Amino acid sequence: MLQIKELTYRIGGRTILANVTTTIPNGYKVGLVGDNGVGKTTLFRLIAGDVASDDGEIHISKKARLGYVRQELAATDNSLIENVLSSDQELATLEKAAKNATDPTRISELQARLIDIEAHTAKARAASILAGLGFDTEAQTKNLKEFSGGWQMRVALAGTLFSRPDILLLDEPTNHLDFESSMWLEQYLARFPGTLLIISHDRDLLNKAVRHIIHLENKTLTMYTGGYDQFVRVLDEQRTRNTALRSKQLKQRAHIQSFVDRFRAKATKARQAQSRIKALERMEPLVDDITSQTKVFDFPECSALPPPLLSIDNGTVGYDGEPVLKYINLQIDSDDRIALLGRNGNGKSTLIKLIAGHLNLSKGTFTRSNKLKIGYFSQHQTDLFNKNDTPYEVIKRYMDNEQETKIRTHLGSFGFEGEHANTPIGVLSGGEKSRLLFCQISLEKPHLLLLDEPTNHLDIGSRNSLIQAVNNFSGAVIVVSHDFHTIKLTAERLWLVENNTCFQFDGDLEDYRGRVLPEESKSNDPLRRREMNKGRNENNAAQKEKRKERARQRENTSHLRKAIKQSESRIERLTKKLKILEAALSRPETYQGSTDDMVKASKQLSDTRKALEKEERLWLEAEEALSTTDLIASSKPNKHS
Repeated sequence: MLQIKELTYRIGGRTILANVTTTIPNGYKVGLVGDNGVGKTTLFRLIAGDVASDDGEIHISKKARLGYVRQELAATDNSLIENVLSSDQELATLEKAAKNATDPTRISELQARLIDIEAHTAKARAASILAGLGFDTEAQTKNLKEFSGGWQMRVALAGTLFSRPDILLLDEPTNHLDFESSMWLEQYLARFPGTLLIISHDRDLLNKAVRHIIHLENKTLTMYTGGYDQFVRVLDEQRTRNTALRSKQLKQRAHIQSFVDRFRAKATKARQAQSRIKALERMEPLVDDITSQTKVFDFPECSALPPPLLSIDNGTVGYDGEPVLKYINLQIDSDDRIALLGRNGNGKSTLIKLIAGHLNLSKGTFTRSNKLKIGYFSQHQTDLFNKNDTPYEVIKRYMDNEQETKIRTHLGSFGFEGEHANTPIGVLSGGEKSRLLFCQISLEKPHLLLLDEPTNHLDIGSRNSLIQAVNNFSGAVIVVSHDFHTIKLTAERLWLVENNTCFQFDGDLEDYRGRVLPEESKSNDPLRRREMNKGRNENNAAQKEKRKERARQRENTSHLRKAIKQSESRIERLTKKLKILEAALSRPETYQGSTDDMVKASKQLSDTRKALEKEERLWLEAEEALSTTDLIASSKPNKHS
């Protein structure tokens, strides 16, 4: 059991956790959620003993083994399998002692304990975990130093899982994984027999691997029963009630304050006024129902291009004369929504770089529209920002001829409001740097977005905003992501990179899950299996139809969206002109000139007002037409329902 009692922790005088109390019983699987920066990782470090609290206590059951993947892993000359095996300290100690023991009784005790902990299966278990996390048999025999930091973190995760701790702490474990390894980990954690506490922004993982959610908000912890979706429903209901209560309380406070203001100075009402003042002091204000600000993504409309945007015929691509992908035959149209599947190392990034124009074919034909603009998001690109620059300075270079207000408006549409736009990039979080890169990409008004792991470092609110922006985007999208939820809600086609080529996958994500994790799709009950497959297929068909309907809706309403933007631009110009004319006619010297000039200015003012009224009417009609179209589309019954 893990018990936290009245825990308080401060950093630089700022309180991160205040009198936090919670209990996690043995065997509980818990997801720890909360906005970026509220202290989730800090809480893990406190539990692991890496830092000391200012007050309060943390109790862990006696003899309970704690597993925690730290951010740094000492690179050694040992192979991956040896590194993982050494992670189980008891196993390593027992095996070493058994080799050196000479006393028969001691040897017997050691062998009995080795049998208890299933030492004979240790190497097979280690190999299985490494395989699940993306390391084939050949890779498992290589030295750890041969792998990059992200792959080394996978080895650290494998070692922690292999050690079979009683309490397992995982901080964003899928950030360094591909889609296939994320699915394997999700299944592994769902079967994990110990106590699990996991920080994650992966909605699917939090729905399938945990049974409770702890919400860290306002420096305190609240536990909810169920997965993430159930937690959101309960929290929304609570906040709705809280909003109503807060509105009622504000009215009560306003009424009391009005009485105090009227009668504070009157002797006959002084006592009543004082009692009202005390009542106000006792009335503890309710916390606002929305404490987190969802980060906004806004991709601009792109110009229309005839299909295809690009095509590859019998292409081969690689590095230094060595082919990575061969026999590539692909086409991308203007409204495509494609998810790229395949294990890390199969060539997904190579294909993305080819499409982006960063690599050339060594064989075959690559054809693209002359006017095609591509927006390429890759996590490593955020490392190229100058840490001393600010978001405002970065975007200003691309909008050098624009007014400051327009630059800041564009930054605000990606969550960089006010002084936040003047913060040095070096102190921004990973999620903030990702949003800045999206902000920069959007300036080009691309026809095709290439998104390589776009959700890394984004919290759930930001991921949802990104999903909405992608679905509203008028161009084509290719996404590589380990986030099942993101792919499911944005992709209409699946491409699989495998066996040194890329081809369209005939199936949906559930089919691919069954292909990667075949044991998950097995069932001893054929009738139950048929029922599950039928329900799944019906649901998938409905989802496909919804995505197609969204694409049709985007196409059918593109003229309305364009008309709205044009009207908004004309309204802005007419409003400025109106202010100039009104200012001119308000000056006395205007009326001291010729009558013709005054009449001309008055007519210009009248014509501008009429033009503005007409443009506002056109804007309103277009907005109403778009809203009506969206409403009809959202209320239209699905043929699969």
